[in-house]
Amino acid sequence: MGFSAYTNKKGVRAGAAVVASAVAVAATVWGVATLVEPGSAGAASRQNVAGPNGTDSSGHGPAGRPGAQTGIPEGIAHSSESGGNAVNITIDDGPDPRWTPQVLDVLHKYDVKATFCMVGPHAKAHPDLVKKVVAAGHRLCDHTMDHDTAMDKKPVDYQERQILDAKRLIEEAAGNGAKVEYYRAPGGAFTPDSRRIAAANGMRPLGWNVDTKDFQKPGTAAIVDAVKREIGNGPTVLFHDGGGNRAQTVEALDQVLAWLGDQGRPTGFPVRTAPDAP
Repeated sequence: MGFSAYTNKKGVRAGAAVVASAVAVAATVWGVATLVEPGSAGAASRQNVAGPNGTDSSGHGPAGRPGAQTGIPEGIAHSSESGGNAVNITIDDGPDPRWTPQVLDVLHKYDVKATFCMVGPHAKAHPDLVKKVVAAGHRLCDHTMDHDTAMDKKPVDYQERQILDAKRLIEEAAGNGAKVEYYRAPGGAFTPDSRRIAAANGMRPLGWNVDTKDFQKPGTAAIVDAVKREIGNGPTVLFHDGGGNRAQTVEALDQVLAWLGDQGRPTGFPVRTAPDAP
């Protein structure tokens, strides 16, 4: 029923009250949907799977909400800046003095650029490796100070320290004004607050579509098969260069990049400022 049906003053007041009440209810519902974060053990993995039309598990739309004055959306990125069938290679938990150089060699062999999600103290301990990553044209990602996979259960000020202290250490190690462009929560333990903090500080929250589970050291063939099996889920692939012996990862990465080349699939970087495509 349109407002034109109300022809007297009392009717106008009544109609306005109805509208105000509806708006208040809608605002309350939106606020609850925005603030409630999944608390189950499976929440971390759900945060990293692109939902219908690119929404993440918090219910935000494809772009999320932009960070304060940065233009960086809060929504978790999965898509590639290169579009099409491009694949994003992401490397977590380093830098590591033994394995990061080997990963860099494999990437150089195939002329592939990757995103390195670094733990703050590791970057501080190995600034030479951070500089090599940047010099080779790869991008930097914040993977927190302590790799706490229960961050989503911790206070907001704790999350903020974990994110911003790591960002500072990584950028100090990189030098020359290099910036951290993404934030990946350990184990996918994102919260609305951590995504907001990251976006407000110029870092796009970064998820993944293909979990190689290479950290479990299942064997080179199993890691390669995971990529081939799951690449239909989306373009962002998760590998590790830290946290243990990564010999299987190095060999698997070599085979995966060769396979992607045979498939005619280019590589790229995850989106930063663009909406996450469905």
